[in-house]
Amino acid sequence: MGSVKRGKERVVVFACHWCAYSAADLAGIRRMEYPESVHIVRVMCSGMVHPHLVMEAFSLGASGVLVMGCRPGECHYKDGNLKADARRLVIHEMMETMGLDPERFRMVWCASSEAERFVEACRDMVRLVRTLDNGGN
Repeated sequence: MGSVKRGKERVVVFACHWCAYSAADLAGIRRMEYPESVHIVRVMCSGMVHPHLVMEAFSLGASGVLVMGCRPGECHYKDGNLKADARRLVIHEMMETMGLDPERFRMVWCASSEAERFVEACRDMVRLVRTLDNGGN
């Protein structure tokens, strides 16, 4: 991926308003820290994150993308998170076509009360992209 410079990782998190974004807010209230290279984009539902939006994040320099939404069975829009999950394979195929490692994209489900899960998912993704950017070392 030509636009990403080593050591300059940028992880874009598309966070569901109802759960993941609320978990991020709770993490802030608790003064929990996650890497500053994480950039949160609030969306009403993870099901609204179209594959082209994910690919645009990569084309604009993201080295990793997380889509975070409500846990299965807890979606405020009934099945939005299931729609998001169904797009995972399409996104992976698009990434492979563009020469991007599909590991750079992940989906994570969390409840609004799971600040720790939100923070750990962000930390894990940053660690992963650092490893990938350094050639897997």
